[in-house]
Amino acid sequence: MSVIALLMASCGHKKVQLIDAANFNKEVDGKQVSLYTLHNGDITMQVTNYGGRVVALWAPDKRGNMDDVVLGYDHIDKYLNNTGERYLGAVVGRCANRIAGGTFTLDGVEYQLPQNNGKNTLHGGELGTDRVVWDVLNATESTLVMHVVLPDGQDGFPGNLDITMTYSLTPENEFRIDYLATTDQPTLCNLSHHSFFNLKGEGNTVLDHQLQINGKIILPIDENLIPTGGFLQVKGTPFDFAVLHTIGERIDDDHYQLKMGNGYDHCYIINNALDGKMVHDATLYEPRSGRTVEVSSDQMGMQFYSGNFFDGKADGKWGKHLYRGAIALETQNFPDAIHQDNFSIKPVLNPGEQYTQTCIYKFSVKK
Repeated sequence: MSVIALLMASCGHKKVQLIDAANFNKEVDGKQVSLYTLHNGDITMQVTNYGGRVVALWAPDKRGNMDDVVLGYDHIDKYLNNTGERYLGAVVGRCANRIAGGTFTLDGVEYQLPQNNGKNTLHGGELGTDRVVWDVLNATESTLVMHVVLPDGQDGFPGNLDITMTYSLTPENEFRIDYLATTDQPTLCNLSHHSFFNLKGEGNTVLDHQLQINGKIILPIDENLIPTGGFLQVKGTPFDFAVLHTIGERIDDDHYQLKMGNGYDHCYIINNALDGKMVHDATLYEPRSGRTVEVSSDQMGMQFYSGNFFDGKADGKWGKHLYRGAIALETQNFPDAIHQDNFSIKPVLNPGEQYTQTCIYKFSVKK
């Protein structure tokens, strides 16, 4: 059965509105950009190989109505000439999150990186993995395999970093991401996914969503949003999401950590994640629709970002990208780990080693 026929058969009352693939048919930096549609019977996702970006993700609510629950744009030109949030739906790296001062030293050599976030390097620098065109190795109805080599010297990093990334929609309504990377020189590698979720769809606030995080500790940050090297127990603070809690209830609490991040922009240490096995990271729930996303990964950290820097001016596919209009739940190694003596695992990849990571976003409904 064709994808379109499957959509018509399974979408309930409000149907999926596919973005025209022609909107993404463009050559960028000498490579072809396209839009791919994945489907598993319940979930429909559209992905572009520009930055490995999830452009749209349609999921049913408790009444069978479909909504697009990630923020994005309906045309490649809006990503290329973006004046709003840069990382919509993208894979971020080669070193996700912030590197303090835009420098690091590896094997006695100091490397200077672009400072694209104040004094810091954020999500890999000026190009990263999100502003490059990935090669598509294989595309099926439910799987997309992409590949890129970040050349030695890109954004100041050493080594040719060879990355293969697989997006899958499983029969269990999971959006699964598998990463595999190798290098020919010692380098940094810490990849993450940066979809912005609003389970009511674009043009709505996310503050009425409920969130549970499987983490008892966050990494405190300084005024530049860099970890201080300390550890903060979240119990009794606005960061305590041990059980489902409404995101907006404490987001403006007069707490120094929230003021520094202008809301939530903090890395949680995930409970029991140090053995490299898949564990539950978080659950996001929207009561009106009943939609639920459960996040799991094999990473030690998860960055919770509450869309504090959206300004409400950007037009998305179906509505404005409102201030605090979506959240990102980014599984990863700890931010600035290359500089932090208290963080035991560094984001260093050496020749002959493999970097691997799996992250899963599982969709369901509560009726």
